[in-house]
Amino acid sequence: MKRLFLPAMACLLLAACAPKVEEKTFMNEGNPLVRDNYTADPAPMVASDGRLYMFCGHDECFEDKPGYEGKYGFNITEWLCYSTEDMQKWTDHGVVLKPTDFSWAVGEAWASQVIEVDGKFYFFVSTQCGNPDCKAIGVAVADSPAGPYVDAIGQPLILDEMTPNGPRGWWNDIDPSVMIDDDGTPWMCWGNGTCFLVKLKKNMIELDGEIITIPMERYVEGPWIYKRGDHYYNVYASMGRGRETISYAMAPSMEGPWTFMGELSGMAEDSFTIHPGVIDYKGKSYLFYHNSTLSLDGYGPATGRRSVCVDEMFYNEDGTIKPVLQTKKGLAK
Repeated sequence: MKRLFLPAMACLLLAACAPKVEEKTFMNEGNPLVRDNYTADPAPMVASDGRLYMFCGHDECFEDKPGYEGKYGFNITEWLCYSTEDMQKWTDHGVVLKPTDFSWAVGEAWASQVIEVDGKFYFFVSTQCGNPDCKAIGVAVADSPAGPYVDAIGQPLILDEMTPNGPRGWWNDIDPSVMIDDDGTPWMCWGNGTCFLVKLKKNMIELDGEIITIPMERYVEGPWIYKRGDHYYNVYASMGRGRETISYAMAPSMEGPWTFMGELSGMAEDSFTIHPGVIDYKGKSYLFYHNSTLSLDGYGPATGRRSVCVDEMFYNEDGTIKPVLQTKKGLAK
C-alpha cells in the first residue's frame, strides 16, 4: 500500500489553525478544594512562572464496591494538575500523566511530586511495575509544568529489589518526595513502613550513592521533605488511633539526626489515609492534604474516593510548626 506523507509545513499550519481548547477554571469554595473529581495525594509546587501548581492522583474506587475494597482498596488511574496565582481562582489542566505512559508500568497512579530544575520539570511517581510485579518509582520530564511528560529513563528509578524489607518488600517503594539542598544536591525520600533516603545526581534521573533508611517515629508513608531557614523537615503520614494522622520531624541536615516533633494535624475525615504536601507561596505557608468528604454521582464519602484540601500553616520563631486545624472553609474568601 502506498503511504501518503503530509509535508511538515502543512502539519505546522494545521496545528496553528486548530482551535485552542480552553482550560476550565473554578473558584475556591473551601474544602474540599476540587469538587468535580475525586483527588488524592496532593503535591504542590511553585514554578518559575510564578504560579502554584498542585498535582494529585485521580481517585476512582472500583465501581462495584464504592468503599475500601478492590484489589488494593484503591483505584487511582492518572495524575491531574491544577494551578493558581492567588489560591482563589484555579485552572484545571486535566490529565498530565498516566501510569501507562511508562512502558514498564501497568497501572496505579499513586503519590507523586514534581520539581523544577534548570527549566525542566521532573515528575517523580509511584506506580505498579509489570515485570517484576512490585511497586516502583519512576521519573518523567517535561518542558512545562502541565506537560506533556515523557518517561525520562525508560525504566524504574527504584525497584523492590533495591529496598529489601522482609515480607513488606513489595509494598516499600511508594510516595517519592524530592528536594534540592542549598549546595545543589537533590535528595529523594520515600517508602511505606520504612523511610528511605538517597542522593540523586544533578541530572535528576540517576542515584548518587547508597540508599539509607532514616528513623521516623510512628512513620507510615507519604514523606514530604523540604528545607526552610536552617531547618530540614520531614512531614509524613503517621499512625494515629486506627487511622493515619500527619506528624513531622526536624533535623540540622538531610542525613539527620532527626528529632520527632509530634503530630501536626489529626486524622482526615472519613479517610483511613492522609497525605501531606507543604509549600510556601507569596509570603504564606500551606498544608495540602486529602480527606473523604466529597460525594459525586452517588459515590462517597468513601476512603477510596478522596478529596484534596488545603489550610494555612504557621511556624513558631524557633522553626517548629504550629498544629494545623483541618477546616471546611479552607482558604475560601
